[in-house]
Amino acid sequence: MLKILSYFSTMFKPVALNLPPYAFKLTQKESIVFIFDELRKKYLVLTPEEWVRQHFVQFLIIQKKYPKTLIKLEGGLKLNKLQRRTDILVFDKSGEAHILVECKATSIKITQDVFEQAARYNMVHKVKYLVITNGLQHYYCVMDYKKNSYQFLKELPECIKC
Repeated sequence: MLKILSYFSTMFKPVALNLPPYAFKLTQKESIVFIFDELRKKYLVLTPEEWVRQHFVQFLIIQKKYPKTLIKLEGGLKLNKLQRRTDILVFDKSGEAHILVECKATSIKITQDVFEQAARYNMVHKVKYLVITNGLQHYYCVMDYKKNSYQFLKELPECIKC
């Protein structure tokens, strides 16, 4: 397992994303690069997807004003008796799931399959906003459960009374 992690970590060179730059704490042990996750208070192996996830978390906190205490990373969920993980789940102040963010590496194209994956996860959470990102492209949807539809947004709303 360590050999696989080492391969991915040394192969991945952080790339500029279509998000503001942030000052991350990076460290290296042998050939493995780690990034500090300020929400979970620990260093994680820096993979391409983790690079996108950490940037989007900072975007939610700094630009969109969502409190850190309302953000959960890689939360587990049961879907068709299988254990899955949401990348980022943001709750409102009443504790209800509010935003689900599915993160992909920059090399992954945002396809219908990616949207369907996020939609399957949302069958469990039923969030108001669904976000798909690979760090370069971001798709924001507001869900309308009464009409069984969704609408794309240009921007994700800021946390006002979330």
